[in-house]
Amino acid sequence: MESTQRHRPYEDVLAIILGSTCAALGLALYHHAQILIGSTAGMALLVTYLTGWSFGPVFFVVNLPFYWLAWRRIGHHFTFKTFAAVALLSWISWMLPDWLRIGEVDPLFAALAGGSLIGLGVLFLFRHRGSLGGFNILAVYLQDKYGWRAGKVQMALDTLIMLAAFFVLPVSNVLYSILGAVVLSAILTINHRPGLYTGVSQS
Repeated sequence: MESTQRHRPYEDVLAIILGSTCAALGLALYHHAQILIGSTAGMALLVTYLTGWSFGPVFFVVNLPFYWLAWRRIGHHFTFKTFAAVALLSWISWMLPDWLRIGEVDPLFAALAGGSLIGLGVLFLFRHRGSLGGFNILAVYLQDKYGWRAGKVQMALDTLIMLAAFFVLPVSNVLYSILGAVVLSAILTINHRPGLYTGVSQS
């Protein structure tokens, strides 16, 4: 039987860097195409579209309330990795306009390529017991406290983000956003299954 190997610290660091960078590039495509994603990234994009504020700092601030829940529910290792990933993604997103000039982006391409990049970024982090924060932490907490099913809570919160988008974005952009969400979910569903990947993070 194949033995389970733990991730070394440098492997976790590399995963955080790669995951945050992939997600930041995907979100940059979303931002330039004016489409949306669920969870706290979607909240931050909505605020950015409404105010013109930079996405990176907004995303960092929006995630702050979730770290306490993550610490209590999942543990300090997960919380530290999640904080590092969110902070790095926020910084890359803030600096990206100085590093990369993006012109016109077709929303269909943004939905497909951006959703794929974000999905790969989240996959890197999931496999090293980290995340990009967001509603999944709140969903698990509410399930533990009130018995609400985490999956349904997550879906309801993401649906609210998409519904709010109808008041901010054209209908076609919201439909492209839904397509991007399907692509992202497909990448995670296909590639993040029990038994498919045996590495575990050091605790």
